[in-house]
Amino acid sequence: MTTGSHFILYVADQRLSAAFYAAVLGMKPRLDVPGMTEFVLAHGSILGLMPEASIERLLGPALPKPSEARGVPRAELYLVVLDPEVHHARALAAGAKELSPMSLRSWGHEAAYSLDLDGHVLAFAADRNPKAVHHSA
Repeated sequence: MTTGSHFILYVADQRLSAAFYAAVLGMKPRLDVPGMTEFVLAHGSILGLMPEASIERLLGPALPKPSEARGVPRAELYLVVLDPEVHHARALAAGAKELSPMSLRSWGHEAAYSLDLDGHVLAFAADRNPKAVHHSA
């Protein structure tokens, strides 16, 4: 099994996305250098922000260009937090577009969904029914 997990989102503007996620998460990044910004999430998981141009250079022509799919949801970042309402409000204040307001979902989570600056789906949730069977949608 893994000893840690890194979730890396490809972004158009690293500085803008780093500022967005710092505001939304209410924390400073643990790493912020040209080509990568990292935030520590629960249980040592890492959220990384990498410029689209960097991953295109790194992996070359075999990789479909992330910049050509910008604005099309390509990933969802689903974060279970103690105060999802606060995090969702921060996201909207930082420029996210609301997709679905805070609502109790069929899997027992209260969750709200938005789009971040690069079109990634961003969800903040809290487990409101610990006995529910957890599954998507």
